[in-house]
Amino acid sequence: MAQLRIGILGMGNAGSHHAGYLLRDEVAEVTLAAVCECSPDPARQAAVRSQVGAGVQVFDDYQRMLASGAVDAVLVAVPHPGHAAAVLAAAAAGVHALVEKPVAVHAGQARAMAAAAAAAGVVYGAMFSMRAFRSYRTIRELVAGGELGELRRVSWTATRWFRPQSYYDSAGWRGTWAGEGGGVLINQAPHTLDLLQWIAGMPARLSARCGFGRHHRIEVEDEATALLEYPSGATGVFTTSTGEAPGTDRLELAGDRGKLVYEDRQLVFWRTRRGVREFSDDPATPGFAEPEHWRIPIPVEADEGYNKAAVANFARAVLHGEPLLAPGAEAGNSLELSNAMLLSAWSDGAWIDLPVDAGAIERELAARSAAPPPAKAATGARLDLAHSFRHA
Repeated sequence: MAQLRIGILGMGNAGSHHAGYLLRDEVAEVTLAAVCECSPDPARQAAVRSQVGAGVQVFDDYQRMLASGAVDAVLVAVPHPGHAAAVLAAAAAGVHALVEKPVAVHAGQARAMAAAAAAAGVVYGAMFSMRAFRSYRTIRELVAGGELGELRRVSWTATRWFRPQSYYDSAGWRGTWAGEGGGVLINQAPHTLDLLQWIAGMPARLSARCGFGRHHRIEVEDEATALLEYPSGATGVFTTSTGEAPGTDRLELAGDRGKLVYEDRQLVFWRTRRGVREFSDDPATPGFAEPEHWRIPIPVEADEGYNKAAVANFARAVLHGEPLLAPGAEAGNSLELSNAMLLSAWSDGAWIDLPVDAGAIERELAARSAAPPPAKAATGARLDLAHSFRHA
C-alpha cells in the first residue's frame, strides 16, 4: 500500500478543516479518497461535492462508505455522540480509524471501542495532536527519565479555552448534554487532560467541582476544578474554563529533584543540587535552609501543523507499523478523568475512584440527555478550527 486512502466521516467544522490540508496534499502517504456528509439536505451535499472536487467520492451514509472498498481508513469527525458507533462500524468492516477528541462520550464506550479495534486487528488512534508538540514531549521525557525524581505535585491551570456565546450558538448540539455529553471537560479540555495523564500518569481518585452554565447560556459545565490523588501519594490540582479571559495555561510539576514550569511557551527547570528529601533529612541542615537550586531555561521549538503531524503518524502506523502518537486504548484515559469529574461534581465533590464506574456515568448522562435542552436558535455559523489552538 503506497498511499493510505482515507475517508472523512463528518464534514462539519472539524471534517472540513482536515479535508482542507489533505486536499492540498500536505500529508505524505495520505490520499483523501472519500468523505461522508450525513445531512440529507441537497444543498449541503452539493456544497460538500463542490468543496472536495470530482476526485473524491461523496457518501451520505458512512456504512456505505465503509463497505465501498474506497477507503483503507476513516477519520471520524462527527459530533461526539456518534464517535463510538462509527469506530465500532469501522472495526467491523476491517477499516482503520482515527477519531477526533473526545474518543467517546463515556468510559464504557471508549473501552468497547478499544476492545473492538484490538479484536479486529485494525489500527485505532485518537486525534490528540498536542502530543506532537516539542514542549510537551520534552516535559514527558524529563519526567519519565527521572530528572525530577519522585513526582510530588502537579498543577495545571488551563483556562485559555475561552469561548464566547456565539461559539455555543453556532450549532444546536453545542453546550447540550444530548449533543456533546458535557462541556469544557469533553470538548476543549480533553487535550489538556490527555497530556496531564500522559506526563504524570493516572490518579487513583479525584474530587471535583463544576460550574454548569455559569458563564454561558448552556446546560453543561463551562468551568471545573479537580483535586487529584496519585497512587504514589502525589497530589494534583486541575482547573479549566471557557469563561475566563485573559486565561492562563500554566503547568507545574514538582518532584524530589526540582520543579518544571511551562507557561507562555517557555519551559523552565528549577533543579536542586541535592534531593529535597535527602537535604531535609540531613541532621546538619539548618532549620531555615533551602536546597541550593538553579534556574535552567529549556528551549523548545515552535510547533506548527500538529493535526497534520497526527494524521501523518497514523498513516505511518498503518503503512509501516510505527507506534501511534495517541493509541485509541490509551486515549480513553482523558475520558475517564472527565467522567469522574462530572460524577464527583454531581455528588457534591465526593471522591471518585479510577477507573470510573462506567455504568454510573452512562446512567447519569442518559438522564440529563433525556431532558429537553434550553431552547436556542442555532446560527449555523462556520468556525475556523485553525484558531482553536491559539494558546498552545
